[in-house]
Amino acid sequence: MPPVSGTRRHRARSSTCVYCFARKTHSYLDLDTGLGFDSQIVVKVNAPELLRRRLGSRRWQGEHRAMGTNVDCYQRAEGRYQLMPGILAALRDHANPFSILTKGTLILRDLELLKQASQVTDIGISVSVGFVEQELWRTVEPGTPAPERRLDVVRTLTAHGIGCGVLMAPVIPFLSDHPGQLRATVRAIAASGATSVTPLVLHPRPGAREWFMAWLGHHHPHLVRRYERLYAEGAYAPKWYQRRITRQVHDLAEEYGIGPTGAGMPRRIRVPETAEAQEMAEVQETSEHAPEPIQLTLL
Repeated sequence: MPPVSGTRRHRARSSTCVYCFARKTHSYLDLDTGLGFDSQIVVKVNAPELLRRRLGSRRWQGEHRAMGTNVDCYQRAEGRYQLMPGILAALRDHANPFSILTKGTLILRDLELLKQASQVTDIGISVSVGFVEQELWRTVEPGTPAPERRLDVVRTLTAHGIGCGVLMAPVIPFLSDHPGQLRATVRAIAASGATSVTPLVLHPRPGAREWFMAWLGHHHPHLVRRYERLYAEGAYAPKWYQRRITRQVHDLAEEYGIGPTGAGMPRRIRVPETAEAQEMAEVQETSEHAPEPIQLTLL
């Protein structure tokens, strides 16, 4: 068993993002990654019981449980199935460390359970907010809570002594990466009381790439060629571009005072570890010692 494992409950999302990299996992069940992903959902309704049984096993060694790193555990279907209270109660009762990454405001329903868990184990809560533009949100993240509502979650958790970071993801090239847009987003994140901000550039993997490019061709056809060039080498933007975004966001975070908390403030909670976050950490570490990158014109 790896040191960080996940708790899978909802396979598809009832609130969908056109860029969601989890679309590919829908194909593992021989389901469609496009409209099928948007309309069909697979729910493990006995997840709380299975988790409690696993945590009580003699072989279980208290590994960190990461939730929300593939699909959102607080998507709208959770309102119907109400699986997270049982999952959080099991983790609390066994003092098992865990982290949650979400766009969902429904997490506040479980505020008391989160507070109880934080008294007996290490927990990490992060909210995903890639941008604050209302029009972009409506078209690229339909059905999800508005960015400001997600930042209200950060405010509420912080007010109750639960530190909450923000995964600033995705930063969408040519649509949300203008310096003024980055500033507005980081400023709003800082105002919410977030303990940290971690930028992550859009990475359209197979399964999501086709769906996103179709959306792009419909809503922003003038950007299609630029995307084909930017992502010519694969699912990730060039390192120079990622470094530029990381540097800009970190400079803005320092300007607005986002960083390690001081005495008497909520403790800093780490962003849940995902493969993407680990790659961005490597990019950040490399950028600190690399020469200033030269930005190339894509047109």
